Amino acid sequence: MIEIDSKVLTDLESGFTIPPKPELLQSLQTELNSDSPELNNIANIVAGDVAIAAMVLKVINSPYYGLARTITDIKQAVMFLGLEGITNLVTGFLLEKAFDQDKCCIRLERFWDTASEIAAISTLIGKKLKAKVPTENLHMVGLFHDAGIPAMAMNYANYVDVLEESNRNYHLSLVAREEAAYRTNHAVIGYFLATSWNLPKNICQLILRHHDDAYLDTPSFSQDQLTYATLKMAEDIVHVNRRFVHSPDWPDMQEKVLTVLDLDEEDYQDIKEDAEEFFHSLA
Repeated sequence: MIEIDSKVLTDLESGFTIPPKPELLQSLQTELNSDSPELNNIANIVAGDVAIAAMVLKVINSPYYGLARTITDIKQAVMFLGLEGITNLVTGFLLEKAFDQDKCCIRLERFWDTASEIAAISTLIGKKLKAKVPTENLHMVGLFHDAGIPAMAMNYANYVDVLEESNRNYHLSLVAREEAAYRTNHAVIGYFLATSWNLPKNICQLILRHHDDAYLDTPSFSQDQLTYATLKMAEDIVHVNRRFVHSPDWPDMQEKVLTVLDLDEEDYQDIKEDAEEFFHSLA
């Protein structure tokens, strides 16, 4: 397990600006951590923000949830998703709202479109493999795993140049380029952001290690490894569909991912076909 000691976090905090944890998230976490959290209280908190409530209903009624009937009430959505599921979904939406385009040197709309697609494909894979993969955290991990990228774009005016060079040339990873330029990287920054927002520790660790190619070297088939493997597959599927080339991590990850998810080539092709249908539905 990669650990970030308190000195690193203090150094980052002293010279780095990240979005503060929203009050709505604090209210959700307070209710969730109470002795007897109530679905009605969670529903009322979510319903109090019209924009967030609308996004929750949009997602839960989207094709990758595959519900037989349309859900029109936040209380119904909360009952379907459960306390942890609704909190994770709302957290992802709040993250997207937390960054100001005027303060970032990258196009946030494009970034969040990609993050949302990775979250959606992660959920799709989790649904396809529901007997193997815990689905409750997949949407949040999909949205949050690269959150360090807009945070770095908010703090470094030339970060867009580093990102564009990495997208043009895969011989050196984005993390390596970031370390060379800033002595930190978006996985560490994302971990710091997730920690400051009091996300679950396992989610924070997945964000920290999401470019660690050794994470699956010793298959344990734990929930965290299954979530990680699902994320890496979703990243690659989105990358191929949008850029027509595999993601930089995939050549080193494919065999490990398929092993951890216990997928053969036919299963893998089935998932890719389902994902292609998802992208066609967006066209």
